Amino acid sequence: MKAGFVSFIGRPNAGKSTLLNRIVGQKLAIVSDKPQTTRTRVVGVKNYPPSPPEAATAGQATGGQIVFVDTPGVHKPTHRMNVRMVDVALEAMREVDVLSLVVDASAKPGPGDRYLLDVLKDVKTPVILTLTKVDLIAKPRLLPLIDYYSKAHSFAEIVPASAIDGTNIDTLERLFLQHLPEGEPLYPPDYLTDQTDRFYVSEIVREQVLQNTHDELPFSTAVVIDRFDETDASILKLYCTILVERDSQKGIVVGKGGEMIKQIGTAARLGLEAHFETRVFLDLHVKVKSEWRNDERVLDEINIQNRGVSTD
Repeated sequence: MKAGFVSFIGRPNAGKSTLLNRIVGQKLAIVSDKPQTTRTRVVGVKNYPPSPPEAATAGQATGGQIVFVDTPGVHKPTHRMNVRMVDVALEAMREVDVLSLVVDASAKPGPGDRYLLDVLKDVKTPVILTLTKVDLIAKPRLLPLIDYYSKAHSFAEIVPASAIDGTNIDTLERLFLQHLPEGEPLYPPDYLTDQTDRFYVSEIVREQVLQNTHDELPFSTAVVIDRFDETDASILKLYCTILVERDSQKGIVVGKGGEMIKQIGTAARLGLEAHFETRVFLDLHVKVKSEWRNDERVLDEINIQNRGVSTD
């Protein structure tokens, strides 16, 4: 059987998190239309049953376990937080068995894409190019894009795919398995992710901040879990602080008469109740902390990692 790590790397908003969620069949990473939504690595494990004997005879993948690693989008860092994010993504390139460069097929290649191609020149790991969001473009536009990338790097495979309508997702997973080494599973069969409950609380709340506020806020907001109270078996009590960098941003998050924070809290509570399958009491506060993105202690507290992948 095959077993190993597959890491998704790419520019911000390329569709890496949507792809991870589609493959594992569960929402492990929050998604939004705003760049730099993913701030740390997110692991999702999927097990594959053995293929029929005729498939094994034909040299195709015979089942196994893939540990998928979603990483922050690679971009030019402007704060210590961004430096950590990019470090996590680039470190994952050196620690996995297969890389998947995820490229938004609906966008024209830019300097960031060329930078990633340049980084891949020194990578010995098999790299599969995943051209995502093909549901958004006409098929004739694909051929020039495939030609461009096939000349830019020697990819092991090039797969046009869509995490929205499922185009070629099965093909992509089969190719991941084929390029993984032989080995025993790295995690138990019922293992899904290494993310903690606190991680999901902060991410679900932050997702609602992203979806309900203006474009200027995503980069300058974070969610800190102040208290995680499970003493009452009938209800989970959560107390969180939303960090912003300026008073004007606090006003946006709170909203007129507190309407925005109420809207965020209601949507987040529903998401948390679906995730934890229990009643949730959610208490949200907004705090101004200037330059928190350069504060190492805050970055540690909100789990912006400074490392790659691990099986520890």
